[in-house]
Amino acid sequence: MITRVSHVTYFVLDQEKAYQFYVDTLGFKVSTDFTMDNGFRWLTVTPPDQPDLEIALLNPLQGGMHYDDEAKAAFKILLEKGALGAGVFFTPDCRATYEELKTKGVGFKGEPKEQFYGIEAIITDGVGNWFSMSQPK
Repeated sequence: MITRVSHVTYFVLDQEKAYQFYVDTLGFKVSTDFTMDNGFRWLTVTPPDQPDLEIALLNPLQGGMHYDDEAKAAFKILLEKGALGAGVFFTPDCRATYEELKTKGVGFKGEPKEQFYGIEAIITDGVGNWFSMSQPK
């Protein structure tokens, strides 16, 4: 029986930029940062209050991912367009977090807005992904 999720993957084209965004800007913690002999880098981070969920920041174009050339080209296009929506980030105060992250240079697709489920702003990680940053009702 499967009882929980331990890892999820966010695909990124530049793991170093992803590291800077998730660790240096958002304050996530590095769980694993290991480069294998074949050059494949296994980089995982965890949200500050959720250490049991590891987010793998993986480059789908690098060796070791086992994608064919067509799949790699599709990933490259989607990531360059910032078209991969990767989930929801929780915040207890969406408007304050928005202001704090804007001063750090984080990109948003708009200001926080009231939604039926709470307050939301769409945040971008600068390496191909966007997220709902939400404060639930």
